[in-house]
Amino acid sequence: MATSSSWFYWAVLSAVFAALTAIFAKIGIQGVDSDLSTLIRTAIIIVVLSLFVVYAGKWSNPFELSGKTWLFLTLSGLATGASWVCYFRALKIGEASKVAPVDKLSLVLVAIFAFAFLGERPSLQEWTGIAMVAGGVLLLAIKR
Repeated sequence: MATSSSWFYWAVLSAVFAALTAIFAKIGIQGVDSDLSTLIRTAIIIVVLSLFVVYAGKWSNPFELSGKTWLFLTLSGLATGASWVCYFRALKIGEASKVAPVDKLSLVLVAIFAFAFLGERPSLQEWTGIAMVAGGVLLLAIKR
């Protein structure tokens, strides 16, 4: 199913949908508590993904997964939830065009964490790009 370059197309689609998430959320949270908005969005995600997994024939017994898998998927879910709560609160009080780029500081942090914990070793060119992203985030975050 996946080829060595197919990850790129999925990543681009992820970026497109993440951008739409910010725009749709900014419009949708007007007059609504940001935490309630996050809960509604999460419920919709659960329904849509459940239907997709069943329809695609990808359902398997989750209780057969290893303890390590459960631990790290749980930690990932907790981190995702915390990220979404913070993101929606930031969107509620800030401009989407400023909140979303600062949120993408996660790209820099992923590179650093992957280096520290996963043994990944980005090239000098990749570190340069990561540094440029960090610089761009700082430029966007500085008040004019």
